[in-house]
Amino acid sequence: MKGCMSTELGIITIDSEVIAKYAGSVAVECFGIVGMAAVSMKDGLVKLLKKESLTHGIQVSISDENKITLNFHVIVVYGVSISAVSDNLISNVKYKVEEFSGMPVEKINIFVEGVRVID
Repeated sequence: MKGCMSTELGIITIDSEVIAKYAGSVAVECFGIVGMAAVSMKDGLVKLLKKESLTHGIQVSISDENKITLNFHVIVVYGVSISAVSDNLISNVKYKVEEFSGMPVEKINIFVEGVRVID
């Protein structure tokens, strides 16, 4: 689904893929996030996605009222507080995506798919 906004100059349409890419780039900058995760439904394996394919770990849905819902599948750093990392991720992504898109973020769901030790 695409988000649409009307201005006095015309209509602005934002594809959900654009929002997913921006949200992914914001998310990997957050403390405690190793990266996005892809879960294989066939064998249940979780793999860390490269920076080029961040959008595979994020689902974006835009309601008819132009409210954004984001689902993140992430891998976190071993030894950090998952709730602190989640709070940081939610506040950063909500602020930056709302500023970027001009549409309100209604909900952010975080699915921690794994933990990695960082040297």
